[in-house]
Amino acid sequence: MSVTPEHQRHNHTNALALPDHSGAVPTSTEARAKRRIAALEEELFMMKQERGTKQRKTTYFVAQGRAIRRVVVLYTSLEDLIAENDRRYEDSESGTTEQDRLQRGYIALTQTLPWLHEKLSEFDIDDSEDMLKKVQMRPAVMTPSTLKDLVAAWINQDFRPSSLLKSDEKQSRGFAHDVCGMLLCPAEWDWCDDRVKAGIRDRTSDYIVSENSWPLFLYEKYSVNRNNLEHGLFKSKILVQAFKATFTSPSSAREADGDGDGADILENNRHARRALSQVKVKTCVASIINLRKVTPRAIAYVICQVRFALSGVTSWRTVDGDFDYEIFWNNIVDFFEDVPGPVAGRRITQLLEWWTRKVFGRNHRGDLTPEVVSQMSVTALADQRRALEDAAYDSE
Repeated sequence: MSVTPEHQRHNHTNALALPDHSGAVPTSTEARAKRRIAALEEELFMMKQERGTKQRKTTYFVAQGRAIRRVVVLYTSLEDLIAENDRRYEDSESGTTEQDRLQRGYIALTQTLPWLHEKLSEFDIDDSEDMLKKVQMRPAVMTPSTLKDLVAAWINQDFRPSSLLKSDEKQSRGFAHDVCGMLLCPAEWDWCDDRVKAGIRDRTSDYIVSENSWPLFLYEKYSVNRNNLEHGLFKSKILVQAFKATFTSPSSAREADGDGDGADILENNRHARRALSQVKVKTCVASIINLRKVTPRAIAYVICQVRFALSGVTSWRTVDGDFDYEIFWNNIVDFFEDVPGPVAGRRITQLLEWWTRKVFGRNHRGDLTPEVVSQMSVTALADQRRALEDAAYDSE
């Protein structure tokens, strides 16, 4: 049978080309280009996915890092906390006061960021260092500019000084201002005494203002009983206002006399994020770091912020004259955490409960465990209805 030219062309088209000297089977330039483009697009897609994952991790770690300086440690690095925990695990000997404070800080860290301890065990050293670096990206101290403005407004409203504080400047604050000076005055002295006032302003050796004194702004109604220095300590109105402004919202700070509404604010934040999943919702700090109760270290953070806002110093510094903020923070934390015995411990518990009511109110949604809910009438009625249905079915 003869082969037509058409069959010859068909066979030539479908015949597999022989490999060249390199062993590669020849392919068309267009096909190779298409495959290369597809491969590059896939590679680019994977790079974007990886970059997106890394960015989400960074964003998450940085956001969670808000908690570090506010409720864990103000100055100490996380590496120091981790090192102390490792030391205690390997060496059961008791530590110094500073080491005990570090260990309590590590416990506070694991309570605030529960995932961190597990991640430190899972990650290799490079990933662990990278994670710690990201959660500590926030500056050591952040004084919200709004707090500086709010403190001025609160003082002007509550004290009505002859020289009103300006929200946009600080040079006229501190001991130069009569009300700020009174609030910053150490509890052991009487600001109304002209000798005290002059001695502090002139910075004489008889009136050294340091971190070793409790300033008057810490006390309830800004009044101190020198025979009982613990009475009313850490219960002042300006502290409650500043805590609310820092952790819940500036608007919630308007009311400081009754129970707080922080729990409602957190719950409404949660509902807003759920309802508007595609829309950015401004979230309070307490919601971001899952703070539901007031803690000693959160109080210490706010106290340092208020002290700075009352001072005449324009930018944050660890040492302000004779006053050391780092040691001051330690003194506050030790008051709450390093108690001399169970009697003092009960007073601290009562004080923290008072604080939690002031900020978050008396809501107890966090205590609605499945066991508790199972004893309530909605669940009880559902059980009764099912029992009636079962009884009716069995009788048929």
